Amino acid sequence: MPSLVPFEEIVHLFEEFDQTAWRLETQHGYATDRVSQNWARFQRGESLGYDPSSPWHASVREKTQQGKVFARVRLVDAPPTEGQRFLLASGLGNVEAGEDIRNLYRTDAQRIGLPEFDFWLFDSCLLARFHIDDQGVTLGVELIDDAPAVLRACQARDAAWHHAISTREFQAQVPSTA
Repeated sequence: MPSLVPFEEIVHLFEEFDQTAWRLETQHGYATDRVSQNWARFQRGESLGYDPSSPWHASVREKTQQGKVFARVRLVDAPPTEGQRFLLASGLGNVEAGEDIRNLYRTDAQRIGLPEFDFWLFDSCLLARFHIDDQGVTLGVELIDDAPAVLRACQARDAAWHHAISTREFQAQVPSTA
C-alpha cells in the first residue's frame, strides 16, 4: 500500500504552485459534496454560481489574476449521475472564478486510455494521486514525484484536454432531468 497523507496536508500546494494546477476527476460522485451546504442548495434547484466569499473561488480568482492556471477535466457518465450533475451545476461558479473546467464522457475517456483515478498535477512535476473508496470517500493522497509516473499524468492531461469540451458547451448537450 502506498504512503497516503490526508488531503489537508497537501492544501499548501494550491498556494505554492508556480504555473499550473490541473485535475482529473473520475468519480461518479464525492462524499464531501453530499455533505456540503451547496448539495442542499442543488437539491432545492438553487443556482450555484460564483461566490466571492468562497475560499476556493477567492483563491482561484487571486491565482488566475497572477497569470497562474487552474484547470480540470471531469469525466461524466451518460446519463450523468446525481453527483456529476451537482459538479456540472457547481462548476459554473469555479469557471466564473477563473478555473477552466472541461468535461469528457467516460466512454471517451476509456477509449483514449485515461487513468481511472483522480489526481492533481502541480507544475507538471508533482502528482497528487487520490485514493477514493466506492462511496466517494477520500482515503488519502499519494504524493508522487517519480518522473515516469509524472510523465504518464502529463500525457493523460494532454489527451483529456484535447478531447474534453467546456463546461458551458457540455451542459448544453446534457439532457435536462427536470
